[in-house]
Amino acid sequence: MKQSPLFSGLLYSMIFMLLGTLMTSLLMLATNLQETSLFSYTMSIHGVAMFVGGIVSGKKSFSKGWYHGSMLGLVYTLIVWMIGFLAYDAGLSGQTLYLLGLSCLAGGLGGMIGVNLKK
Repeated sequence: MKQSPLFSGLLYSMIFMLLGTLMTSLLMLATNLQETSLFSYTMSIHGVAMFVGGIVSGKKSFSKGWYHGSMLGLVYTLIVWMIGFLAYDAGLSGQTLYLLGLSCLAGGLGGMIGVNLKK
């Protein structure tokens, strides 16, 4: 049974996002990291998660890794935005658009690398 590249990449990116969030929370608890830098930590976690998800998505697809990785970034951003909207009543903002750009770029780059790792 062949899995969808989008689903596989989304699963791995969500796992990496959850692990990164847990590690950042523990670091903030154990050290004196400032909460004012939380946006940069969060965007770094999302970027790494999307890069890893893009690699997985690219490996599962046979071609067009940039496309699969970028679509993964779009779907990932929509899921994160919907969770924020439903849980915290957060609307569309500049930070959401920044996340969209970062996710599409990191996912697309990871997808290109993932397709080439398969060969």
